[in-house]
Amino acid sequence: MNKINKKISLAKKKWKDLEDNTEPIIYVGAASCGRAAGALELLDGIDQFLVENKVFARVIQVGCIGPCYLEPLVDIKLPEQPRVSYNNVNVKMLPAILKSHLLQGVPHTKLALGNFGNESFYDIPRFFDLPMLKPQVRIVLRNCGFVDPEDIDQYLALDGYRGLINALKMSPEDVIGVVRQAGLRGRGGAGFPTFKKWTVCRNSPGEQKYLICNADEGDPGAFMNRSLIESDPHALLEGMLIAGYAIGASKGIIYIRAEYPLAIERLKKAIGQMREYGLLGNKILDSDFSFDVKIKEGAGAFVCGEETALIGSIEGKRGMPRSRPPFPAISGLYGCPTIINNVETLGTLPNILRNGAEWYTKFGKEGNRGTKTFSLVGKVRRPGLIEVQLGTPLREIIFDIGGGVQKNFKAIQTGGPSGGCLSEEFLDLPVDYESLASVGSIMGSGGLIIMDDDTCIVDVARYFLDFTQKESCGKCVPCRVGTRHMVELLDKITHGDGTPEDLMALRTLGDTIKRGALCGLGQTAPNPVLTTLRYFRNEYLEHIKDGRCRATVCKDLIEYRVIKEKCTGCQSCVRVCPTGAISGPRSEPHNLDPTKCIKCRSCYEVCRFEAIAGDAIVIRSAEKRT
Repeated sequence: MNKINKKISLAKKKWKDLEDNTEPIIYVGAASCGRAAGALELLDGIDQFLVENKVFARVIQVGCIGPCYLEPLVDIKLPEQPRVSYNNVNVKMLPAILKSHLLQGVPHTKLALGNFGNESFYDIPRFFDLPMLKPQVRIVLRNCGFVDPEDIDQYLALDGYRGLINALKMSPEDVIGVVRQAGLRGRGGAGFPTFKKWTVCRNSPGEQKYLICNADEGDPGAFMNRSLIESDPHALLEGMLIAGYAIGASKGIIYIRAEYPLAIERLKKAIGQMREYGLLGNKILDSDFSFDVKIKEGAGAFVCGEETALIGSIEGKRGMPRSRPPFPAISGLYGCPTIINNVETLGTLPNILRNGAEWYTKFGKEGNRGTKTFSLVGKVRRPGLIEVQLGTPLREIIFDIGGGVQKNFKAIQTGGPSGGCLSEEFLDLPVDYESLASVGSIMGSGGLIIMDDDTCIVDVARYFLDFTQKESCGKCVPCRVGTRHMVELLDKITHGDGTPEDLMALRTLGDTIKRGALCGLGQTAPNPVLTTLRYFRNEYLEHIKDGRCRATVCKDLIEYRVIKEKCTGCQSCVRVCPTGAISGPRSEPHNLDPTKCIKCRSCYEVCRFEAIAGDAIVIRSAEKRT
């Protein structure tokens, strides 16, 4: 214990030296979102500027701070000045920022976004007063965007591994008691009380017990787990140590999809640092607790997010769910008692053990304590990674944090591809496990997809059901056969060949699959269809009876044309049309040849003047829809 305390003291001194810097520091957001937006090119540009101008500055790569729509973010901190953030930086504007801030010693106020001080600086507002960030409560994401994820000392300096130190001073039963008092529920989707699973596992006989971290985040549009690992890998690893100690496990496995190369790279570096600091292996911190961690890369099967399929994959078998009981906490990996916890569940534990259960219960609501991270994506103005207290209304998340939508709000899907689509009437619904379940949706791992009037709700239901149908392992008949029939019915409706009886068939099939499927994937797969049938039935009827897709998405139901009165002849549509279907001289109304049009929708999306219309085609078999 003395060894780690000495390491912590040295780390805090290094952090204080960093805060009281005597030299310029440049922070670059270099998680996947930042890199996708051009962060690596900016790092090269910064190095080139420093060499050419013979300026010394320390360059630090940090993780994702949350507002992905502002990436890439570059922050600069001069001695005795607050850290100033610049957003959407590109290689062209980079020299102007560096010249002003580094060479002249004055922030480029026209390009600056915000500062990390306690008040306005050079008329630059505080960063966390930004509308997207101000309503948030950062517990799990507290270090993201602030620490170098590849430097264990920066994690230690901010009280990292203090939760583990506190846990090792207690008995495992007392640690479970703290988690129980905190009210922590599993953040992987089901919301099962964490302490209950732990108690069953700890009391189950067996010399060998396993802890598995489920980092197989497979939901389209979800990136909460990836962002946390890329930005603060030690938060997850400390949580694994605490959980392993509580349940009596000596081996931990991180099951992570191979499509997360940066997260895997940073995990490997973090694990190496832990070994060096005596935080893994035998008798950790001079205690009787021994624990080790290894990484298992998955091949990207969505079904392997289900815990028994995940266990099968680790064992070298095909990833297929099995019947329960016995539950993994009693008989899991290699027949041994096993706990599977989500990345966010484990990442929350260090905060609870460091600050106490009473502190944690100040956040959230009764029965839904703490915070939840979400990936906020879709037609929202400010997409990104957010963290809010459980019980926060959907309206606050979409409009106060996300900035609303550019067009009219239509729906929000919660819980990923197996979640439900909720209409405007549910905007004041609190986001918690029970409230979402009461209206046919789920919390899931935390994906929130926002839709506006340009979204066809029938096509959305078809898309997500098609995804889950293709990802089905095929083991049980309700999921294997039932979802395929539902997709066929939805294809029929979007092609203009649906009948009113198809809606009843969809509901019957959906209810049957929910009751009869073997695992959670099958049981929740019909949710997008059942909720859209319930809350957007008129849109289904428009497809069936009127042969109309109001969002002009379903190709077989629309024909595009140019509205001459609105067309300015800007030629934006001409440039994006892949078949040359649109023609006309500049500054004059254009023409659209329907025989060449492949209905790719490119012209509709690029037109700033709403001069492209998607009209309903004459219904082919009207007698079928009466």
